[in-house]
Amino acid sequence: MIRFRRHSRQPVAAPEEPPALPAIREAVEAASHGGWEQAAHLAELLAQLATTGDVARGRAALKELTSRPRAMVRLDDHARPAWWYEVRQTPLAEQCAARAAAGAVNAPVAVALASTHGDGHVRERAVVAMLAAPTVELMPFLVLRTSDWVRPVRDRARAGLALLLADDPDTYLPAMLGVTTAIDQRWRGTFAAAQATAALSTASPALRRTLAALSTASPAQRRTLAALSTASPAQRRTLAALPHPASRRFVCDLGLSWNWWSPEELIDLAESGPDVRIRARAAEAACRDAVWRRRQTVLHRLAGSRRPEVRIVALTGLVRTGSDADVVTHLDDPASLARALARDAARRTGVDALAKYRDAVLTAPTAPVIAGFAETASSNDAPLLHPLLSHPQAKVRAATVRALRHLDAVDAARIVPLLRDPSAVVVREAVAALRPIANTVPADLPWELLADPRAALRRAGYRLLTPGPARTCLRAGLIAAADPDPRLALRGRTDVARLALDATEAARPYKLLPHLDLTAEEHADFTALFRRAEPALAPDTVAGLTNWLTATTAA
Repeated sequence: MIRFRRHSRQPVAAPEEPPALPAIREAVEAASHGGWEQAAHLAELLAQLATTGDVARGRAALKELTSRPRAMVRLDDHARPAWWYEVRQTPLAEQCAARAAAGAVNAPVAVALASTHGDGHVRERAVVAMLAAPTVELMPFLVLRTSDWVRPVRDRARAGLALLLADDPDTYLPAMLGVTTAIDQRWRGTFAAAQATAALSTASPALRRTLAALSTASPAQRRTLAALSTASPAQRRTLAALPHPASRRFVCDLGLSWNWWSPEELIDLAESGPDVRIRARAAEAACRDAVWRRRQTVLHRLAGSRRPEVRIVALTGLVRTGSDADVVTHLDDPASLARALARDAARRTGVDALAKYRDAVLTAPTAPVIAGFAETASSNDAPLLHPLLSHPQAKVRAATVRALRHLDAVDAARIVPLLRDPSAVVVREAVAALRPIANTVPADLPWELLADPRAALRRAGYRLLTPGPARTCLRAGLIAAADPDPRLALRGRTDVARLALDATEAARPYKLLPHLDLTAEEHADFTALFRRAEPALAPDTVAGLTNWLTATTAA
């Protein structure tokens, strides 16, 4: 296969003013969520900074970049060569990387850019430079090269990474965890994760404690710990090295597997862990230990947690210890799985869960009670819910509409008035209930809602119109495309583009666009709406709609 690559031979002058750190921070944030253009802009800013020779600012920029592993991966993918497109590095970035690989520039940013170059020889020389003078800031870029698509580059980076982790894991291990978890799903990307696991198994107790504390700390706690004036530079580097959730989960999973935490620490972690996965894993370990030791107090404490994933695991532990009576008290739990466990326990203890739900619906209705009633009752019990459609609490009204939809007992005459409910949540539930039976809604009501001053009602009207025929969807989409509400406008533009594309695709076999069956008045109305929405539409959508409306003659 012949590969064509084009390189810029024009000299590129260095900028007079290097980019400020806030600009680089914004570029890193954009690259972590953007595409090729954002990655190219980030590479250009880093190259401008590298040409200044400012080592301190360069290290600060690399710290911002390595704190966002996804941005690093995008920057690396941006330089990957392929035969169907030219090398996408900007001229300044390519020149800077080539000079760094040749040894003319020794700035950390330049070496980092060289490690992501499209040429394998340049990347290999960058790996040699990183191993000759290893630094914490360049460690994530060395990890990227352990999954390189060129074997000599990959082998040299892997050998160097293994030696660095064996010689000084306390320094280099925290710096590599973020990008290690980011490339774990790559082809050949598991090597770094295996090396990190091996290094953690032989790490010092102090490093394990620091990483364990950091992986279980909330963002506010990590900022507080990192700002401690009494912390050593090594501790501050470690505390700042795990900002990414995936790296914290990696360390936490290993800690749970290797029993780093005591039962009391597991309980605290289950109640105040930084994310749902860590809390669930910690709760599972704590409840397993409590079931084994018959520590009912621990299970009751976790069963009262405000976290649903913790309550569910604790209730499962109570079931295993035979405490069904305690589980039955959670019939009105906000979590659906917890309610299911409670109903199963009620069946074993002879408690009539449906009777309890009926009494609660009539005396003290709440959203969890109504949800449990819908999960247990049949459509014959739906009339018990009708008075709750006018309940003063919006949560109860929304839960009632949701329950009627679950019971397949939606009465359009009772739900339609809720389309103008003061609560946006109730309006959304009413729309979800009415969409399957949209033909029972008064024909003019969705159009009236689409012109309402409230954005929630305009979105409701649009959702009720989209299940209709193509001409209805197109008219509603053109109106929504020019709406001041960004969410509704985006949905309108997307639907109009889809309709225009479908019409174009349908016309290809016969060279005829589908007819909209418009009257002269409707054709004029569509044309006016199209002209109003045209500035918001993409050029290809405008061209498709123009041809479609032109081919549609008035009846």
